[in-house]
Amino acid sequence: MDSRWLCGAVCLLSVSGCGTPGGRYEIVVYGGTSGGVVAAVKAARLGKSVVLIEPGRHLGGLSTGGLGATDIGNKQAIGGMAREFYRRVGGVYGQEEAWTFEPHVAEQVFGELVREAGVPVIFGERLELERGLKKRGTRIVAIVMESGRIIRGDVFIDATYEGDLMAAAGVAYHVGRESNETYGETLNGVQTINAVHHQFIRPVDPYVVAGDPDSGLLPGVQAGGPGVEGAGDRRVQAYCFRMCTTDVPENRRSWPKPDDYDPLRYELLLRNFDAGDRRVPWHPVMMPNRKTDTNNNYAISTDYIGMNYDYPEGAYATRERLILAHESYQKGLMWTLANHPRVPETVRQHFQRWGLARDEFVDNDNWPHQIYVREARRMISAYVMTQHDCQRRRVAEDPVGLAAYTMDSHNVQRYVDESGNARNEGDVQVGGFPPYPISYRAIVPRARECTNLLVPVCLSASHIAFGSIRMEPVFMVLGESAATAAAQALDTGVAVQAVDYQRLARRLRADGQILEW
Repeated sequence: MDSRWLCGAVCLLSVSGCGTPGGRYEIVVYGGTSGGVVAAVKAARLGKSVVLIEPGRHLGGLSTGGLGATDIGNKQAIGGMAREFYRRVGGVYGQEEAWTFEPHVAEQVFGELVREAGVPVIFGERLELERGLKKRGTRIVAIVMESGRIIRGDVFIDATYEGDLMAAAGVAYHVGRESNETYGETLNGVQTINAVHHQFIRPVDPYVVAGDPDSGLLPGVQAGGPGVEGAGDRRVQAYCFRMCTTDVPENRRSWPKPDDYDPLRYELLLRNFDAGDRRVPWHPVMMPNRKTDTNNNYAISTDYIGMNYDYPEGAYATRERLILAHESYQKGLMWTLANHPRVPETVRQHFQRWGLARDEFVDNDNWPHQIYVREARRMISAYVMTQHDCQRRRVAEDPVGLAAYTMDSHNVQRYVDESGNARNEGDVQVGGFPPYPISYRAIVPRARECTNLLVPVCLSASHIAFGSIRMEPVFMVLGESAATAAAQALDTGVAVQAVDYQRLARRLRADGQILEW
């Protein structure tokens, strides 16, 4: 075991709050994502009693779950505690700041932050989804865990990727893609015209028996056409795991073959190679110490397209089933790429040089503990961030942070096109705009729904705008702003919607947040 990882784990355990019964806090943060950690630490730094509740066993979400190649269009748009995090990570590597890092280093830094701030962290407790919220009028007074544990608070922050607390509070939200008509956009809804990236470049037959539609479709190919261009649907952009791999023989594991390996699941991949697409289908970005953050690339890769629709609103058992299915698919994919004789030899040799890093995710068989939930629920509040905000045709007057990434959606479905070949749909990558402000109203619900809740992760945004906003440093920025607003709401005795924005903005700027470009 890597001693640096062990140090981070011990730091976390020392503040875990295990065995603490219930309790009452001024600020309750549910969800130990990067945004949740920053929100909790900020609340403590502002002198508020706070608790951080993480349903799993690790803090940091994707930032410690393999996404070590930070996605951000312009680093100068990131300030405050988010910038502090990247500087602290840099300190581990002897640099001023680091935007690429190993998972265990990120976890170590988050552990240091919560320990220094004295934030109690409750691990392994999940919100009771059906009866887990006690509300008086428009105010949440307590949340109930599956174990029966009750946590009372004055202000709550939902920092989960799924938005479970927000949904339980009766706050309006959306899942899937809106139509272009909903907000007057052009990049929302069904996108066959824009789906040119991560696409098939050769005709590939999608049927179990090639050329025979009566034999049924291969796994992962959906029946029916893609839908009407620009129309809304409930489809969700694909998830994957951001694997940490290495080519250092002493630290490299061979690709594991899942027990439920099904060759038919990868037949489309092999036919794509047979058709002449010899590209290496993944996107590894180098991290320190010869490790990678690995993402999806090309027509068939680590994204398990079309297999996550039931995740955002699913019960825990449903989500666990889908997570295991994604893990099985991706492990089987990697084993196939390294071993199957129909994979081109150059591709096989490439993947035989790489494998999972033995010194990462050591308590999870070296597999990431966090699935990449690129999108789940998205709140609908008084201000919905849209394509118009991204492209600055509309500019929010109450910014609490900046976003800067390309409008980016991964594919949402794989279907049979009019020529009878497999086709991906949903990938959109449109950039070319400067950083833009995120409205405070986009992280608070409508006052009639809930007056003491902030939502810095599943914020109010259309599908395509969320595709730009949904970056880990932005979640940290919004987590800090949410905690600052929560503290000011407590100090002045008002609803989160009634916080004096000018006072809030002055404090955010004083703390190094960047609100204008």
